[in-house]
Amino acid sequence: MVRNPILPGFNPDPSICRAGEDYYIATSTFEWYPGVQIHHSKDLANWTLAARPLDRASLLDMRGAPDSGGVWAPCLSLADGKFWLVYTDMKRHHGSFKDGHNYLTTAPAIEGPWSEPLRLNSSGFDPSLFHDDDGRKWLVQMLWDHRARPNLFAGIALQEYDPERRTLTGPRKVIFYGTDLALTEGPHLYKRNGWYYLLTAEGGTGFDHACTLARSRQLEGPYEVHPQRHILTAKDNPRHPIQRAGHGDIVDTPDGRTYLVHLMGRPITQKRRCVLGRETGIQEAEWRDDDWLWVKDGPLPSLEVDVPGTPVASAGIRQFRFDGPALDPDFQWLRTPASERLFSLTERPGTLCLYGRESIGDWYEQALIARRQTAFSYRAETEVDFAPVDEREMAGLTAYYSRHALYYLAVTAHSDGKRELLLMTAEANTRGGTLAYPAPPVPLPQTGKVRLAVSVDHGTLQFSYALEGDTEFTPVGPALDASVLSDEASVSVGGGCFTGAFVGMCAADLNGYGKPAFYSYFTYDER
Repeated sequence: MVRNPILPGFNPDPSICRAGEDYYIATSTFEWYPGVQIHHSKDLANWTLAARPLDRASLLDMRGAPDSGGVWAPCLSLADGKFWLVYTDMKRHHGSFKDGHNYLTTAPAIEGPWSEPLRLNSSGFDPSLFHDDDGRKWLVQMLWDHRARPNLFAGIALQEYDPERRTLTGPRKVIFYGTDLALTEGPHLYKRNGWYYLLTAEGGTGFDHACTLARSRQLEGPYEVHPQRHILTAKDNPRHPIQRAGHGDIVDTPDGRTYLVHLMGRPITQKRRCVLGRETGIQEAEWRDDDWLWVKDGPLPSLEVDVPGTPVASAGIRQFRFDGPALDPDFQWLRTPASERLFSLTERPGTLCLYGRESIGDWYEQALIARRQTAFSYRAETEVDFAPVDEREMAGLTAYYSRHALYYLAVTAHSDGKRELLLMTAEANTRGGTLAYPAPPVPLPQTGKVRLAVSVDHGTLQFSYALEGDTEFTPVGPALDASVLSDEASVSVGGGCFTGAFVGMCAADLNGYGKPAFYSYFTYDER
């Protein structure tokens, strides 16, 4: 048995495919770079990160993209001896308009090399590619209507893709308008026993989310809805520990079992906030004599699911040293493909050098290296060597969701040049990421490394620090509300609502000189 989620922390919008004995799940990364996470498994129980394919400017450049913009809902498939990846790069998603561009790239192996991207269209988002058994290929996606006539989510569209000419061809047709749950998106097409099956996500990605299944004898429809309508949802069970269940994809095992992977969230505190973001879960399903797919235990997601493998416990603590040739794959940064402007592992060998760039929360170029929060309780620690000259230079440790929701403990200086430790917060209460300062600055010696730590226990977050030679850490500021770092806390102020909490190292030089900060190590210890 495996316990959900199978991909904990921010890993939303799963798309799964099987290549022989190997399973791959692609998930959205939004503004985090490189784009698209692809995890690999042999048994559906144990997953490791295999690739982030969108790793160069021609494939992805998100400078200027808003919070929760960037890579939306990739779809990974295998056909004709290669992997096909379609994805949306969302440039604007607030308000009436959606400026999202859909691309296709292919590779002979998950590790690449991935081809130069082909721009397909910008008509909507959540594209997927269906490979029919007659050899033809079809792009399936939701359409967006900014006029809302009658709906913003204007239906699921189908258009043929010509792989020889590398272009969409023929007319585009809406084949499904969804149910009364509305907000129909995330389409995937399948074919079995002469039926075409269309799996969609409905109800929005919040607590009304659901997987809706429909079928037709003809590719272009009409599609009839499943007798159960929504084959997976927790919308009618607000006390269930798994919420936000929806946006799924189907895979068959070599021995004929069928599984549904799906988006899910685990809210905490009375505010029902999912600090770990939208995660990936799994459910076993079965094809019945009526040629419909049914989730085995009913539409309410199960906490424990029978899969071919047995989960292997992972180490609770991760210790990162910076003496290798590349950054550990646990880490990502924000938006820019020009990573050499943000960090270096050779500037001072054995350390991570962050070049101070723009302010924390900036949408273009900020030096922030972080990893996902993947458990409700953890402690992260780092050590920084930094000599600021004034208040515009800062480097430290951050618990980060977006520019509207972050906590930042930074080594900086006052205008007189004296070093200090400053706690800054943006608690999703104002637009634009206005900062608050919940504690007085802590004076620091003018030289010497400073150790910084943050401890999170479900809804509570506490920073602390230690100087060279100290054996104990000293708390900085009050206990803070960890649930601020969530979709639910940010949606009301336009701060994006699709990612999850990260923890990591950050540096800024608002004087514009790229002042370096040197980090000796980073530890992440799940409790």
